[in-house]
Amino acid sequence: MKDYRVFLIDLDGTVYRGEDTVESGVRFVHRLIEAKKDYLFLTNNTTRTPQMVVDKLKGHGVETDTDHIYTPSMATASYILSQNKDHSNKKIGLYIIGEIGLWRELLQHPEFELNEENSDYVIVGMDKDLTYHKVRVASRAIRRGATFIGTNADMNLPTGDELIPGNGSQCVFVAAASGVDPLYIGKPESIIVKKALAKVGYAKKEDALLVGDNYDTDIKAGFNSDVDQLLTLTGVTQKEDIIGKRQPTYVVNNLDEFKL
Repeated sequence: MKDYRVFLIDLDGTVYRGEDTVESGVRFVHRLIEAKKDYLFLTNNTTRTPQMVVDKLKGHGVETDTDHIYTPSMATASYILSQNKDHSNKKIGLYIIGEIGLWRELLQHPEFELNEENSDYVIVGMDKDLTYHKVRVASRAIRRGATFIGTNADMNLPTGDELIPGNGSQCVFVAAASGVDPLYIGKPESIIVKKALAKVGYAKKEDALLVGDNYDTDIKAGFNSDVDQLLTLTGVTQKEDIIGKRQPTYVVNNLDEFKL
């Protein structure tokens, strides 16, 4: 087993499941801290701010800080800024569909402004108050030339005993209305993994291990970015789900089985 230097760790299904704690995931994080390994919680959730994520983790027995949190909201801001390095003094106009985690992250950057009429970017994140009006404004802006970004492509989200529509479903709505498919930022895309590694200062992909419970987001993010993967069977994906598919670097029933 390689001696990984940094661990990119999913949250829901890995460290907790909704309001329930995944005890093996919490113990895994504690072992990383004791071993003085670098880590970053890499979530696809854009509805929470980094501080809200820290507070939720504390409720599950994990003490951390916002420097150890990375979300698609943060990666989206970083991506747009990297694409506009030569931007003049004119602010970058945004139309945002989403909740507090996305809004607060984007609007803390002075380079951005809300501009419904002349948007440079339309950014769609999870919005449980999505309305017809929001989709209409978004599709109009995209048809006028705004770049369409989806923070993540999760079609459904597990909540209790049901699957609810995720941000990917919202983006399909906007794509159908505008005739343009979005550029996705979050897992399983490589963009968020590259941005996360840059945040923690690791240029070498072989130094990192991506840890998660969802084959279609966490593990495929590893495949797409050439980062090794550790699948824990404590959440969405079960062993029978990956029969005949490309196999992760490691598969464990729970994270107690993975030895550092």
